[in-house]
Amino acid sequence: FVKYQKKLSISVSAQSRFLSTYGGTCHMPLDDIYTEVQVELPNNSAEIYKSMGFEDIVGPVGTVNEDADTVLVSGEAGSGKSTWLQKLHLLWAQGSALQDFLLLFPFSCRRLNSEHKDLSVQELLFQHCCWPDREQEEIFQFILDHPHLVLFTFDGLDELKQSFVDEHRICCPSQRAPVHVLLFNLIQGSLMKGVRKVVTSRPEAVVPALKKHLHKEVHLKGFSPSGIDCFVRKHHSDPNDAAMVLESLQANTALLGLCHSPVLCWIVSQCHKELLGCGEGSPQTVTDVYLMILQHFFQHHSTFKLSIGVSWLQQNLGTILHLGQLAFEGISNFSYIFSVADLEICGVTESDICMGFLIQSKNMSPAHSKYYEFLHVTMQCFFAAIYIILSSNTGRSAIPKLFELQEMKKNSVGCACFGACLHSSNTQKILEKHSTTAETPNLQITATFVSGLLSQRYQKLWLHCSSSVLVEKKARQAARCLSKGMQQHFRSIPQPVQGEKKSMHAMPEFVWLIKCIYEMQESRIAKDAMSKLEVDHLKLTYCNIGPVECTALAYVLKHLKNPVGLQLDNNSVGDVGVEQLLPCMQICNSL
Repeated sequence: FVKYQKKLSISVSAQSRFLSTYGGTCHMPLDDIYTEVQVELPNNSAEIYKSMGFEDIVGPVGTVNEDADTVLVSGEAGSGKSTWLQKLHLLWAQGSALQDFLLLFPFSCRRLNSEHKDLSVQELLFQHCCWPDREQEEIFQFILDHPHLVLFTFDGLDELKQSFVDEHRICCPSQRAPVHVLLFNLIQGSLMKGVRKVVTSRPEAVVPALKKHLHKEVHLKGFSPSGIDCFVRKHHSDPNDAAMVLESLQANTALLGLCHSPVLCWIVSQCHKELLGCGEGSPQTVTDVYLMILQHFFQHHSTFKLSIGVSWLQQNLGTILHLGQLAFEGISNFSYIFSVADLEICGVTESDICMGFLIQSKNMSPAHSKYYEFLHVTMQCFFAAIYIILSSNTGRSAIPKLFELQEMKKNSVGCACFGACLHSSNTQKILEKHSTTAETPNLQITATFVSGLLSQRYQKLWLHCSSSVLVEKKARQAARCLSKGMQQHFRSIPQPVQGEKKSMHAMPEFVWLIKCIYEMQESRIAKDAMSKLEVDHLKLTYCNIGPVECTALAYVLKHLKNPVGLQLDNNSVGDVGVEQLLPCMQICNSL
């Protein structure tokens, strides 16, 4: 057992030593770059959660159900969940934390999607984590006899193709079942009761059926202002570069707000030369930031010089369309890991891979050939959005279907929103088979990028890359969809009780539409949307609002015709968020 423990520890350490997410191509030691993120217990004061460490998160602090074994760590895309979990693995392997657990078994839900055989728990542990050189049965029996000494981690529950269900119960660890069924039974405690499980996920994938099986839930909220400062200084070996980046962030609070998301902070740090050369045209929106990293990668990895009169986008259009098709079909099929065959179907070449947007998937079974994934899931959404705009193969209904997402979900159609936009009947069958509400966030992120890329300020960018008539038509489609989505929300506002003020309790989908309008950066659309909103009180509690969302809210709400009371408690607004709300203060009679 001691030999197996040592082998497992060495394996976990090897997997965790270098940053494996978006910075993975740089072989950056995790200890050199890791920066703490804000950790929050739901319904607790700031004083309690700011000092929470890894031991606290798996320990008794914040426990809501003593009988449950699963700790859920939730956070938005890019909030640092995978890197946080990787740091937990490394600390355990180094003997620096969580030493109450003798064994730690790490799993990636993204990679478990590629396992199509039925497995037992023993096969799941040994085949996907670390194979014992001898006495497998005895080691597994030790795990069964001492569950409190074992920790399982599952990264990215939201990326599992199946949504969590509490139906198919399995109690016997030797019984074989599909991997997602094993996972659900491990989470709910039917299997391996007593083993502590840590699961990361985006909030939208956490269905009520899952919540009742949680020992506790904690929220990752990205970087604090001091965290941004720390990350930028760690990212730049030259202190002068770091100081200039931080100075430019302080001068652009909209960009500073974006940097609370670790993935966006990495992009801004990566593109510091482009950022410092922007002057007045400094990035304001998420789309601006992703276009900046796109240009940065092409300019730094391209082997040929830019031809006179040809834009960087034109020069690299083939690569963009190949990667865009791969991303689009991946989002459509709920796929985030791609085989060499998948790449070939989309025309992705070795030179396309060398641009750096795709990285080789780590920790796949040795039986597999090479597999690839995008640097980050948001990067995949971004390429999918570009493909929707530039390609004539996505069908007329791609954009309307994308923005009809929430209405479709209410009608129980699931998230197979691209079914009508793809020519392959086989793809449609896959969509129907794997329909899952967990995919909603990725489609929303894609729609947000589509909004930004179709804004007037980027119309010239698409010249010579696609038909200007087609792009303008898609821009009008997106504007109509946003207007229609807003109208649906406004129609749901109940009539006020006599003598009381008219109030609207907004849902997270409303905030998403607001963000899409902000990405378009067209005041005409914002004015049109707000001209129809007639309420005295706007309640936006529990809507995952941070500084980025505050910027978008201020941009849109300043066009309200009448003053409104704005309620934003139970979010993560922070000082930077309050500063972002200043442009709409004249229309707020209370905040």
